[in-house]
Amino acid sequence: MSDYASEFVNSVIRRGFMHQCTDLDALDDKASQGRLAAYIGFDCTAPSLHAGSLVSIMLLRLLQKTGHKPIVLMGGGTTRVGDPSGKDEVRKLLDDAAIAANMAGIKSVFSQFLKFGDGPTDAIMVNNADWLDGLNYIEFLRDYGRHFSVNRMLGFDSVKLRLEREQPLTFLEFNYMVLQAYDFLELARRHDCNLQMGGSDQWGNIVNGVDLARRVDDRQLFGLTTPLLTTSSGAKMGKTAAGAIWLNDDMCSAYDYWQYWRNTEDADVGKFLRLFTELPDAEIERLEKLDGAEINEAKKTLADHATALCRGAAAATEARRTAETTFEQGGMGETLPTIEIPRARLDAGVPILQLLNDAGLAASNGEARRLIRGGGAKINDAAITDETLQVDTRSLNAEGVIKLSAGKKRHVLIRPA
Repeated sequence: MSDYASEFVNSVIRRGFMHQCTDLDALDDKASQGRLAAYIGFDCTAPSLHAGSLVSIMLLRLLQKTGHKPIVLMGGGTTRVGDPSGKDEVRKLLDDAAIAANMAGIKSVFSQFLKFGDGPTDAIMVNNADWLDGLNYIEFLRDYGRHFSVNRMLGFDSVKLRLEREQPLTFLEFNYMVLQAYDFLELARRHDCNLQMGGSDQWGNIVNGVDLARRVDDRQLFGLTTPLLTTSSGAKMGKTAAGAIWLNDDMCSAYDYWQYWRNTEDADVGKFLRLFTELPDAEIERLEKLDGAEINEAKKTLADHATALCRGAAAATEARRTAETTFEQGGMGETLPTIEIPRARLDAGVPILQLLNDAGLAASNGEARRLIRGGGAKINDAAITDETLQVDTRSLNAEGVIKLSAGKKRHVLIRPA
């Protein structure tokens, strides 16, 4: 057990969320004496967040469960600029309609993890377009721009990365850190928010906000960042060969979501159980000590709990049942991901390389060829050996579908429409 006074700080450290903090002792003192209000910002660059955002979401959940108030900040304004942090090229600029559509998709997932309402620890959701859209440029530069040192901004990792790689950093993107700092100040003024949290790549942006509030309002704010999360093999969190693992169920089935966690690398099981479930520490310690074939039970427990949090307990149970039916008992699995193909197209025959791409089991024809050559591509559990195969209605099984597989754990049903 840590020596810190607050349950929040102790839990953050014990469960693996801590990377850096601007003044940990002072934050701990404040958290132990009263209620923190803390925010994390989410820009609207896609219609769903993916599993890489779960560390932030679970941190907000932990904050609420330890008696504090989470603030979810939607970046309706800052998405127009694009955060250069962690990027070595310019983000594609989105129009207002795309940003609004993405925001609508992102909002829905938070109610799975947080309790929203008007109570003292109920979460709230705000949009930074509410204050950024109305800013007067000259007044903003005069009142706030004078507090930022360009010399210091050039030293932040998000800027240095671009300059070192000789990639252009537009003046638009250079302004992002100023706007994020101003967000923190506005949230402090509007909602008495005193802590900003985020990934380790946000450290410079967060420190800017802490400094701005001290200079402008003589207000003490805090910043806390989480570690940059990768798998033990170095893969980026939330990404697979077939693409991102989206949190929204209309972009990633509960089965695929469960399978993502089930396929966790052995060395990551304990870390992921601490971050992405709420199992007691003693149970996690027991599970992470399992080895050999037994570690698979720990992975299933991780998949069950992570999926239940995001998709609900029923979806998690059904996903596990489907997985066991599909590749442990040799059955079909009624809730496998399914795509529909017009019957006329299937009658004419679809090239297997194209079908693997359409099903999301390969990201390119080259990847599909490698899958076939490696013996990992199957139709109705029979290995595919011919890269020029044309798949047609003759491959429909007794249930009227085609089961297409990549390896032992990724399966999609092809259904004629």
